[in-house]
Amino acid sequence: MLNIDNEILITIISALVAAVSFAAFALPFLNKTEKKERFRNVIEKRREALYEESRKTKIIKKDEMSGADSMAGFYKVQKLGGDMAEKIRDKMLQAGIRSSTAPLKFMISQLVTPIFFCLITMMFISGVEKEISSSVVMLMLFIAVFVGYKMPDILIKNKIIKRQEESNLAFPDSLDMMLICVQGGIGLEQAVDRVAHEIAEHSETLAEELGILSAEMAMLGDRRQALQDFARRVGSGAAKSFATALVQAEQYGTSVTQAMRVMSDEIRDMRRAKAEQKAASLPPKLTVPMILFFLPALFIVILGPAGIQASAAGLGGG
Repeated sequence: MLNIDNEILITIISALVAAVSFAAFALPFLNKTEKKERFRNVIEKRREALYEESRKTKIIKKDEMSGADSMAGFYKVQKLGGDMAEKIRDKMLQAGIRSSTAPLKFMISQLVTPIFFCLITMMFISGVEKEISSSVVMLMLFIAVFVGYKMPDILIKNKIIKRQEESNLAFPDSLDMMLICVQGGIGLEQAVDRVAHEIAEHSETLAEELGILSAEMAMLGDRRQALQDFARRVGSGAAKSFATALVQAEQYGTSVTQAMRVMSDEIRDMRRAKAEQKAASLPPKLTVPMILFFLPALFIVILGPAGIQASAAGLGGG
């Protein structure tokens, strides 16, 4: 009976190991498929939005409707917040949040989160048995309100930084592929769309933005506006340089391929300079951890045996 139980146990463990191995092997392929599906969904949604905008514009021109009837959610938010809503909208786009109600939700969160943090702080203060002075209470409430107000902005900025870093890493290789496509006789819109599909597995963020850029250039008909919107959505230096160079190339009639080649070299230089800057800032950052963790262990290893021998000699002499 014991042997049978052992055999069953070994069989079950082998099956579990095989299942885990298969899952580890298949998971990257499933992730690639999911990334491509998300990429396609984002592009299709943007195409549908552009189609709806163009259809509404045609209806307005045909029927001479008033401008108030064609306002979307973003324009309502912009009317309430003005330039502030415009800046918040840019932050949402750079963070990958494309909902038209995102700026309004962000404003509401900046109002609700401080209240929530303040209530939590008041509950903590009321639960403390020791009496707290009024000045300390006011300071704690002020800190809670300040942290609650800044929390949504910090989360959005963190997401923006991650997306921009991912885009900057993949941008030079994307430009090289785009350059090859353009030199092969493919139009810029088709080249951007082709590159977006090719890099979807490696950089989902850049693939989405390039796919939206391709859709806007194809459907809006205004390449300059589409490039400016692309730079505004991504927000990184590489995207702004890319948009500026292509706009200037179209404006002054210079070669697009030459502009892409120069941009690719410049972006690689920027990436190399940033890596060198991080490497140069590493020694000062390591100083404090080395003093706190490395040097005490080093002293123990070096002086420990000598201390043990000295104590042993003292005991032996005594």
